[in-house]
Amino acid sequence: FNPEDTVSSFLNTAYDPTRLHPLAGLGGGLNYLNLDDDPAVLSGTQAGFLPSRSWSDDLTYGTGLTYISGLSVGGAYGFYEGLRSSPSPALKIRLNTVLNSMTRRGPFIGNSAGVLALMYNGINGAVGRARGHHDPMNSVAAGALTGAIFKSTAGLRAAGSAGGVCAVLAGIWAFGKEALF
Repeated sequence: FNPEDTVSSFLNTAYDPTRLHPLAGLGGGLNYLNLDDDPAVLSGTQAGFLPSRSWSDDLTYGTGLTYISGLSVGGAYGFYEGLRSSPSPALKIRLNTVLNSMTRRGPFIGNSAGVLALMYNGINGAVGRARGHHDPMNSVAAGALTGAIFKSTAGLRAAGSAGGVCAVLAGIWAFGKEALF
């Protein structure tokens, strides 16, 4: 760090990561984008069309993607519901009804889907770690536990039904992914 450097002198020179902070150890360059697709590099990872790096990556990406997808589907459903149930043909009232429906359905479905994905990926990682290997049966068990926990406050029947539905969906996803990719 040189206190006499100005912003313009820094920006007008060639990029050198060691000038950002000399103690950061960036002398070898930045190689955070060099990802290895070999599953032998990291234990518990999978290579292929849909790579799986680690349980934390699956947790992060799976939850985010599921939340955004749920938010989009819920918003589209709210849009349709708002158009269908508008009490007046006037544009302002119809627009207000559509926006109210979208903001009611979108976040509800997105948040519910995000919570399910967070629980599923966390339990899937824990089951895989406890069993010592990652296979589609972990996904089925994680789906069953996720559904049962998610609906546990609604009673045993609802929890069992949700566990069964989530186990079937997780099995279709895991075995389908293994078969196709």
